[in-house]
Amino acid sequence: MADPVNLIPDRHQFPGLANKTYFNFGGQGILPTVALEAITAMYGYLQENGPFSIAANQHIQQLIAQLRQALAETFNVDPNTITITDNVTTGCDIVLWGLDWHQGDEILLTDCEHPGIIAIVQAIAARFGITYRFFPVAATLNQGDAAAVLANHLGPKTRLVILSHLLWNTGQVLPLAEIMAVCRRHQGNYPVRVLVDGAQSAGSLPLDFSRLEVDYYAFTGHKWFAGPAGVGGLYIHGDCLGEINPTYVGWRSITYGAKGEPTGWAEGGKRFEVATSAYPQYAGLLAALQLHQRQGTAEERYQAICQRSEFLWRGLNQLPHVHCLATSAPQAGLVSFTVDSPLGHRAIVQKLEEQRIYLRTIADPDCIRACCHYITDEEEINHLLARLADFGP
Repeated sequence: MADPVNLIPDRHQFPGLANKTYFNFGGQGILPTVALEAITAMYGYLQENGPFSIAANQHIQQLIAQLRQALAETFNVDPNTITITDNVTTGCDIVLWGLDWHQGDEILLTDCEHPGIIAIVQAIAARFGITYRFFPVAATLNQGDAAAVLANHLGPKTRLVILSHLLWNTGQVLPLAEIMAVCRRHQGNYPVRVLVDGAQSAGSLPLDFSRLEVDYYAFTGHKWFAGPAGVGGLYIHGDCLGEINPTYVGWRSITYGAKGEPTGWAEGGKRFEVATSAYPQYAGLLAALQLHQRQGTAEERYQAICQRSEFLWRGLNQLPHVHCLATSAPQAGLVSFTVDSPLGHRAIVQKLEEQRIYLRTIADPDCIRACCHYITDEEEINHLLARLADFGP
């Protein structure tokens, strides 16, 4: 069992937990009260003082700066390296469409990437004549070295590697530091850059981008950070900023001259921010980030997540008709498993939802996924285990 952590979260801050047993934090988190109140307060301020006015604009600019600073502190980086986006996909789009592709360039992806990211790569390949291949990490869940697998698949024209830090389907945490080292050592036609999909890792793993020396890391606020939908971010290493050209451009992307004319790109990651956004949602994410910090450090929250997920994993292994994909304790909050039942996984998840127990199915591999947050408690896990036992022979 993971080392015990004395982290007792204030579950009253998450009223959405009161009427359900929720294991879908990897899809969307439960919005805390402080976040909803911050969103409402921001809308109220804008209506009272604007919404289009000097005072409202100053308030918005201050909020943007505060959120950017909070995200930078969360990941231990300079605020200028942070772009505020809508979600992970937007961050990946900024990088993928912003690189100066040449025919024959190659992208490598893991065989566990989300279809939304694969679709972007397919569109890039169709437009620019690049190629893409998959390298197999799914088979390394219980045995193997994902970094070594990548090393064996890098080619002379490989320009970008795309991977999820925490795999959304199996729950495996990829060895990002080792993968970065493999890419740095590779001698090909280009330096190999790494784009990380952080949909499941941001807010669950303790992350230090400066230590990892990662090139691009896209993340969202609405999953493990439990912020509102519609706010995420992108980190771009300072050495890589000049390699990405803005694709979508607007008034937030640029600097201005004396007559209001465009004079250049905005500083750092701001150049990839386009125009008017739902700024009250920014206030919601900021409030959620501050709440998590009050609950415990990133490391303490991570250890609590691992304790909850291991408790679930051990319980699932006691059910003879349930089989966890991972043969060892989870490395994070995702627990994927199969159920021997003529109903099939989709019907099981539907029946559980009718009892207000929320999980999701995964298509590849065919399984059910449960996500344990640090706000998940043992009573909820035991309730899920009891209901899953009902599907046994």
